[in-house]
Amino acid sequence: MQVFPYALLTAVVGGLTVTAVRSQRSAIKLNNRSWSELVAELHFVDSRGLILVARDYLDPRKGQIDLQPEEIWTLLGGDQGLRTMLLNADLLVALAAFAQQWNLDESVIVAERMRRDGVRLRKAVRRVQIGMWSQVFTGRHWVEVPFQLQEAASSYYLMRQRLLALYETSHAGLYPQLAKAV
Repeated sequence: MQVFPYALLTAVVGGLTVTAVRSQRSAIKLNNRSWSELVAELHFVDSRGLILVARDYLDPRKGQIDLQPEEIWTLLGGDQGLRTMLLNADLLVALAAFAQQWNLDESVIVAERMRRDGVRLRKAVRRVQIGMWSQVFTGRHWVEVPFQLQEAASSYYLMRQRLLALYETSHAGLYPQLAKAV
């Protein structure tokens, strides 16, 4: 009986260590890439659907329940769309950090805001995944899933908008190429 708490603690510490090492390797890998390489790695996200869902959540107006959960899921591209947003999130932050060459003060603040948006994005996607698994095992819909989908869309949308605004003021020459990629 005395071994279980130590085994659990060892497993938790081991898991956290592996996560920290992976995160550090990912950050190093992103920092060693050129601007062109970072932009080339961005995956397509349907901006029309993303903007529609995010603005519905961020800019309340009458008729706030017009978008139904199935429609939100479809507009975001389903599971693949959520995975794509997660893949792009780190690249967007790396692109914001890259702008430190031209605009140190603003890019540091924007990159930190984007990191926080990225944390909210990951948290929302994780909750959507938990909700989907819960639905598979219990056969009941998890009420929170549509709200988490909207939060994921809003977080990614804010990251995208922050990055575009940063490049518009920091390096207008690269802005058109970046706007086309995101």
